[in-house]
Amino acid sequence: MTATFPDLHLSPRLLAPGTAPADLAAHRRRHGPLEYGDPESVLRAVAASGLTGRGGAAFPTHRKLVAVAEAGRRTGRAPVVVANGAEGEPASHKDRTLLHRSPHLVLDGLRAAAHAVGAGKAYIAVGDGASGLESALAQRTGDPLPVEVVRLPASFLAGQSSALARYVSGGAALPADQLPPVRERGVHRAPTLVQNVETLAHLALVARHGADWYRTAGTPAQPGSALCTLHAAGHEPRVVEAPYGLPLARLLPLEGASAVLVGGYHGTWIPACEAARLTLDATLLGAGVLAALPAGRCGVAETARVLRHLALQSAGQCGPCLNGLPRIATAFRTLAAPGPQGTARTDLTRWSGLVEGRGACHHPDGTVRLVRSALTTFAAEIDSHAHGHCTATDRTPLLPVPEDRN
Repeated sequence: MTATFPDLHLSPRLLAPGTAPADLAAHRRRHGPLEYGDPESVLRAVAASGLTGRGGAAFPTHRKLVAVAEAGRRTGRAPVVVANGAEGEPASHKDRTLLHRSPHLVLDGLRAAAHAVGAGKAYIAVGDGASGLESALAQRTGDPLPVEVVRLPASFLAGQSSALARYVSGGAALPADQLPPVRERGVHRAPTLVQNVETLAHLALVARHGADWYRTAGTPAQPGSALCTLHAAGHEPRVVEAPYGLPLARLLPLEGASAVLVGGYHGTWIPACEAARLTLDATLLGAGVLAALPAGRCGVAETARVLRHLALQSAGQCGPCLNGLPRIATAFRTLAAPGPQGTARTDLTRWSGLVEGRGACHHPDGTVRLVRSALTTFAAEIDSHAHGHCTATDRTPLLPVPEDRN
């Protein structure tokens, strides 16, 4: 019998009711007008709210805003703000869902961020899955700051901040040298704020309702809520909004699961018995992906498929991506096939240490995180494979991997 998602009784802050996009009139009826106030008041409200980024790193949003504003004053150049809706993570649907249903909330946050840092130009960068943004912008005829929609190529790394800044500037969507950082010199060499679209939507609500209101959800240490893409066998992916601190068992059907992937393809495999004791945590959530792996599926094979995709999606600009990730993916495929494994396990441990922290971006680090968690969580299955047997009873893939690259 296919497990079902638990019933959620939550009041979403970000997603407009229904499935159709909320037009500007409906958006204003729901949220009311947005009065920015002076930039310092916006910065104070964001600092007091404890808002962190929803693009994967959970970095304090206030610190990014202040750093870009200070860089603008120091260089004498007006900053640029980029709303990051790339969502190159194949298992994540949260950003495109938000952009489809609540585009005006994202645009409010984009303009509030631009106001806070003194930006002179704003962009919203999205993949092919996001539609309707041009129509939403056309409804906002009185907005003082121009916003340009940039369509990104389909790539796992297109949303990396330096790759995004390079592409918006007219270059390739590939990670660039991290020094100086994008906040100092990004789009067209101006100080640049790159902020995930969900973060901007939260920022728009903080600017409207204040820090105390924002903190009415979540926990004192991790206030607020987050959008999550949930994966369970036999169901289409589901996007929900949940407060930090909510038990994972309230989000996923864990009965009959062997493991849970938390954070997406740069995330971590956790045994289901441990996941049942965990709560929604910003430090683990990454791309906002939660996937329950049924006991009858092979976690080693699932991981091998994902690792091949990650190796193919690397920029290929440095040794860890060009040589390390393909070798890691090949070694893990050896573990996924029942039979002799040779030195694959020891090779994976050694190569993981060699690539970690040595890439031009954090793509190798995220890949290694997934590898290490799989080696631990699926150790018993790997042992079974070494003896020529796989315990899986169902070979149907759970996690989406673009077929055209595999």
